[in-house]
Amino acid sequence: MPPEIPEDLIVDASILFSFFKPDSARRDVFKRLLEQECKLASPDFVLKELSNNKPDIMKFAKINEEEFNEIMSELDKDLVAFSKEGYKEFLPEANKISPHGEGTKDDPYFALALAFDFPIWSDEAAFKKQSKVKVFNTEELHKLLFKESES
Repeated sequence: MPPEIPEDLIVDASILFSFFKPDSARRDVFKRLLEQECKLASPDFVLKELSNNKPDIMKFAKINEEEFNEIMSELDKDLVAFSKEGYKEFLPEANKISPHGEGTKDDPYFALALAFDFPIWSDEAAFKKQSKVKVFNTEELHKLLFKESES
């Protein structure tokens, strides 16, 4: 794996939401990261959140229930889900750097990043408005991953 491509990456829910769309650039990046042996992680509540939003995701991605279930199974296999126990001691610091203020759904991503020194993959521009945690957006990862395959 080239040094610019992270070995571990925390993936936020909006990236995973798009993973269900078959022609999604985020899905291409996700699969390429796995091919590069990048470990992809998220707080464990994210998978529950995706399941809870099944009807909306199916409509957005234009997929049926069987396709949804297959993709969820794939995500469950490919994504390392961390329980709150693994990062809860970092929540106070995460609260301070989280761009949308204290107590938001962003806090666990930042706490996980701080706990394991992993960067975050998010297309949320506000995530880059802090300097403690490295944040990649999809475009940056795409450039790193697909530049490498062209050389």
